[in-house]
Amino acid sequence: MRESNAIVAGLLSEIGNYVKEGVSTYELDTIAEDYIRSRGAIPAFKGYMAYGLSPFPGSICASINHCIVHGIPSRERILKSGDIISIDVGVLKDGFYGDAACTYTVGAVSEELGHLLAITKEALDRGIEVARDGARIGDISYAIGSFVRENGLYVADQLTGHGIGRSLHEDPQVPNIGQKDRGPRLRSGMTLALEPMVNIGTNRVEEQGWEFFVADGTHSAHFEKTIAITDGEAEILSNY
Repeated sequence: MRESNAIVAGLLSEIGNYVKEGVSTYELDTIAEDYIRSRGAIPAFKGYMAYGLSPFPGSICASINHCIVHGIPSRERILKSGDIISIDVGVLKDGFYGDAACTYTVGAVSEELGHLLAITKEALDRGIEVARDGARIGDISYAIGSFVRENGLYVADQLTGHGIGRSLHEDPQVPNIGQKDRGPRLRSGMTLALEPMVNIGTNRVEEQGWEFFVADGTHSAHFEKTIAITDGEAEILSNY
């Protein structure tokens, strides 16, 4: 898990250098796939199957502005100054998965978007802070969701974090909103992918094939890290 997530973290640290005006999400996808394969790993998203959908075609999810998650890389989607883009990447190496996401800015962005990114990132940090042996999933959910609400933003409906290990998505689900002292209890050695997805205008989402969009067309941000539960502070495995 440490090895696969180190590749994910390295990619997310590097790919931000290529997030510029005029670059297509297809170009970013090609950069990511080359990076992953050059390190002896496999892009976990490419060919991923979900009921009723064709296999996912990209090595990354590249979600611009009001696309929350699962944006499909495309030659036609060209970054513009003022955009934000979430890049989500999964890696398979030696039978274990890594997964993380980061939202980047393209040039200068508005104060409103800066606030969105800062709150989403802080919400993830707060979820990680309470994730330890003996706590419950609801403690993570409450830490994330209450902070988002206090700052006037919205947790995206239906979309959650998840367990991860020998499969990309495992139990338990980790909602981004919930109540303390509820849900499965955390145990040392568990590995989880925490991923707040936060919208400006509404919690409602619209699903279009693989892609999820904010229902009112406002922007969304997404940060994700894979962690290992310990007796003390969680170990961040994909710490970009």
